[in-house]
Amino acid sequence: GTHVLRAKIDMASPNINMRDPTLYRIKHESHQETGDKWCIYPMYDFSHPISDALEGITHSLCTLEFEDHRPFYDWTVEKLQPTGLLKNAVENPSPQQIEFSRLNVKSTVLSKRKLIQLVTSGSVSGWDDPRMP
Repeated sequence: GTHVLRAKIDMASPNINMRDPTLYRIKHESHQETGDKWCIYPMYDFSHPISDALEGITHSLCTLEFEDHRPFYDWTVEKLQPTGLLKNAVENPSPQQIEFSRLNVKSTVLSKRKLIQLVTSGSVSGWDDPRMP
């Protein structure tokens, strides 16, 4: 999208993710889920901690490339909790983002995109199929 909404947090921060991260983008395209109902979409780094807090996720496991994004994850939860918007977060502890090194398992499909294809094509009986990882 050509238009975005940014949060001016700390322009002097050495972490670029904490300077002026994009929260939303405006994109006039049809969406696979909502069609043309909306043209404003939250960015992943903004929606990720909110979703985790609302769903009661306590530990969000991410690969190491998200390590620099953790301060913004924590900032988002910290700023939204006092507003009451994260109602589920009142009863549950704040979610934590934890990074780990990528794990490669040989001879096993782990990609969500490829696993969904196996389920939708009928190659396996469903997500609970014993052949699924």
